[in-house]
Amino acid sequence: MTTPKRTYWTRKKREQWAGWLFIAPEVIGMIFLSVFPLLFSLFLSFTEWNLVGGLSAIHFTGLDNFINLFKDNHFILALKNNVLFTAGTVPLTMVLAIILSAMIHKKLYGKAFFKVAFFIPYICSTVAIAAVWQALYHPSKGPLNQLLMQLSISDPPRWLVDTSYSLIAIMIIYIWQILGYQMIIFLAGMTNIPEELYEAATIDGATGIQQFRRITVPLLGPTTFFLAITSTISSFKVFDMIKFLTNGGPNYSSTVIVYQIYEEGFERFKMGYASAMSWVLFLIIMLVTSITWITQSRKVHY
Repeated sequence: MTTPKRTYWTRKKREQWAGWLFIAPEVIGMIFLSVFPLLFSLFLSFTEWNLVGGLSAIHFTGLDNFINLFKDNHFILALKNNVLFTAGTVPLTMVLAIILSAMIHKKLYGKAFFKVAFFIPYICSTVAIAAVWQALYHPSKGPLNQLLMQLSISDPPRWLVDTSYSLIAIMIIYIWQILGYQMIIFLAGMTNIPEELYEAATIDGATGIQQFRRITVPLLGPTTFFLAITSTISSFKVFDMIKFLTNGGPNYSSTVIVYQIYEEGFERFKMGYASAMSWVLFLIIMLVTSITWITQSRKVHY
């Protein structure tokens, strides 16, 4: 009696190959559009390359770009501005978002309207939003300064053209734009909190503020952690708003790292130096994310 011949092309193998064929375009696209540029930028960060000169103009320089970065006053200023931008926008936006979400989540009349109204800025074009706020910030004819002068402030801020206020002005726009997105995420998290907890707290005599502090905020821990990570990463990537409104000025007062990378790479064509900046930014984001992740993990453990 002969044993049946085993074939390689079984039904299971056919299903496996069919699966690989389906995901092949995505894998190939990811390799050429993400992995290869990432590795190429890492290589460029150790070189000096003028983009106009072509690939033959690449010269290996070792760690010179990274050493020069921290001697560059413009990069140090951009880093400081980025830290101030993140520290000023992320916590404030999250606090405002969770408070407004809690208010809307209650039996508020017209809550659907408020959800849409707050979310619209997030889905609108950043350039369009910046254009509107540019008119609002006009030093003499803008509604904001007109209101301040009506309130007896004779010398209101010049906002986008003042070194003391340019970064603050952009931070205000950024908070206003991203607030709706965070509210929607917090509202989604609040819908998963059992109503029985609030009913029991009400029976025990807890006020609305006490319920918010003891029930809502602790149970929204995973949601808060998610928004902290994504908002921090987003705040380090702000670019289009700054490019449209201030071009990093006046006097580099609103320049951040991503805008500095753009200037070095696509205006001065120093691609090696710009790549080194991008990798420093990547390491900063990874460090902040790791610290936030470890802190959250310890809280959950305890």
